[in-house]
Amino acid sequence: MPLIYLLAGEASGDVLGARLIAALRRLRPDAEFAGVGGPRMEEQGFQSLHPLADLAVMGLVEVVPRLRTINRRFRQTIADLDRLRPDVLVTIDSPSYNRHVLKKATARGIPRVHYVAPQVWAWREDRVRRYPGLWDKLLCLLPFEPAWFAARGIESAFVGHPVLESGAGLGDAGRFRQRHGLGERQPVLVLMPGSRRSEAPKLLPVFGRTLAILARQAPDLRPVLPVSPVVAEVVRRAAASWAAPPIIVTELEDKHDAYAAAGVALTKSGTSTLELALAGVPMAVTYRVNPVSAAMARRMIRVPYVAMVNLLAGRKVVPELLQEDCTPEKLAATVLELLSDGAAAASQREAFLGVLESLRPPAGLPSDAAAREVLHVLDQAGGDREAA
Repeated sequence: MPLIYLLAGEASGDVLGARLIAALRRLRPDAEFAGVGGPRMEEQGFQSLHPLADLAVMGLVEVVPRLRTINRRFRQTIADLDRLRPDVLVTIDSPSYNRHVLKKATARGIPRVHYVAPQVWAWREDRVRRYPGLWDKLLCLLPFEPAWFAARGIESAFVGHPVLESGAGLGDAGRFRQRHGLGERQPVLVLMPGSRRSEAPKLLPVFGRTLAILARQAPDLRPVLPVSPVVAEVVRRAAASWAAPPIIVTELEDKHDAYAAAGVALTKSGTSTLELALAGVPMAVTYRVNPVSAAMARRMIRVPYVAMVNLLAGRKVVPELLQEDCTPEKLAATVLELLSDGAAAASQREAFLGVLESLRPPAGLPSDAAAREVLHVLDQAGGDREAA
């Protein structure tokens, strides 16, 4: 029975890990699993070595107060790898943390797969020099990544983007409205502040002030915050004083139903933009981090857009209101424009179709494609051991 060790470092990785476990079980029913994950992976019967929330931190400044906890969890993970000696290690996203784990696993001769290519093509390209030999296979979510990494001597495979099997486009608007007591035509605004405890507080105050403006100009507008369980309590405390009380949802079905009911969304950058695109929700992308982190990031970014839908489309499909432009006045004006301008909303939806088509893997579902690559590394390592 092969033992597959999975290591997710944040909520998005937890979702990927859960789908990967399900796909691996379909292909190798005898597989066993260990490692670090969150509630989605635990729904698959996975037992995490420690809470996922201990690793869910981002930002160059924000991580400093958590270093002691992160280092302790790192040591526990390495000790667990030594104890279990898994047949393959699959690290999921979180490249900064997982790089250190991969280095230790390499020294121990453990076969290694990294799921979600680090976005070094976007910023700090010099980091790519650290990667040769770090893993046996790199799994890419974006169609242009394999060629980029191949040009730098790194083997990778495009497995498609998991947003395509997220169910984000299958929500039921009527069910959401009935469940939360909303009128049939009452406008819904989805607000997505982020899935990490360190990032959500940056956007929540701006969202609150934005709603205060919108309450005067669109009094029927109802805000909805789909958030991960990791940050749910942080969001509830921040939103308790808002003029327009939001609907806070943590369940996946309720989140997708909210998308179906939404007329517009304000979201942080990242996978959430692709979820909203799949659901056909017009949006603006916004983000705010520590000013020091922002200044450092701007010096290193090498791509013209932050929003993934814009990057894949090769043009500005959705507005980007970042840092200094992330103001209540600009956010409120953008929301009102997308709610009132049918042509602007339709233009976004049309562009979303091409973006999503580019994310399909050569065959099957993204999770199945990823599972096949993991098992290929596993079987290859087994064959190498037999030959030796």
